[in-house]
Amino acid sequence: MSTIKLTSDLVDRLRCPACGGDITVTENEIHCKSTVCSRGYPIVDGIPVLIDESKCLFTVEEIVSQHKSFFGSRSKAKEFVWTALPTLSKNIKAATNFRCFASLLGDSARVLVVGAGTEGEGFQALRESRIILIETDISLGPRANLVCDAHDIPFANETFDGCVIQAVLQHVVDPYRCVSEIHRVLKPAGLVYAETPFMQQVHGGRYDFTRFSHRGHRRLFRYFEEVESGVACGPAMAFAWAYQYFLICLFRSNFAQNIVFVFARLTSFWLKYLDHVLINRPNALYSASGFYFIGRKVTEPISDKKLVFEYPSAGSA
Repeated sequence: MSTIKLTSDLVDRLRCPACGGDITVTENEIHCKSTVCSRGYPIVDGIPVLIDESKCLFTVEEIVSQHKSFFGSRSKAKEFVWTALPTLSKNIKAATNFRCFASLLGDSARVLVVGAGTEGEGFQALRESRIILIETDISLGPRANLVCDAHDIPFANETFDGCVIQAVLQHVVDPYRCVSEIHRVLKPAGLVYAETPFMQQVHGGRYDFTRFSHRGHRRLFRYFEEVESGVACGPAMAFAWAYQYFLICLFRSNFAQNIVFVFARLTSFWLKYLDHVLINRPNALYSASGFYFIGRKVTEPISDKKLVFEYPSAGSA
């Protein structure tokens, strides 16, 4: 048990992702105690891989053998160009939101991070707090304390004080199931922080499924009382992304598309800075690149009637 990169109290709260039963931990493997289930799960470099293969897109073998993100990787040359070019993205609200989230939770709160493969913008503000982060992902990586599927989070009910799911829900096949799981593992009045895209082109290949409007995002978190919500990435960023993808669509060859990609980045990166002016305008809700939501766990959901007729709207459009 000492090889696992989780505290002993969290190991005690691990559950079988297939049946939800108690588990036992050996040096290299985790076993379900249920005689009906009795499944085994590997521990790789101290990281438990708790995946229900019957429901997950990936097998344990694929996760262990890949030992990297399922989004693939770029060549060294492409990676150099990618990192050298200015980005089109600007998450204006994230750092402030994470500081707010941390202050609401207080010191020593235990926070589950769902989708920790790449650290999102502003996340450093949370890392600098005294909050205890338990970082999970669907693939093995340097930040992962645990590999799991967000559709079946392998922890007991009411384990965490908070949960962060930043730029992840577009990449899961059933975001409602994932949010239900987050609700389940949060303690009463536990907090969630989510960021999810709205006006963004596909950026995860075959693993990119869903987008949400501001109101649709609110309904996704209907079993949470809203603390705060709004635009995280603004309409100027959305316009820059659309411009880049439009230009790439004009050409068929990979070579031409790569040239256009560089051209688009160099000619439109500055647009994102306009969002400092636009992001708080009412109509930004209609054209934002992405939204954030901070909510507190409750037992009764917001009604659809209230959602439709009373939830704040933008201006005319």
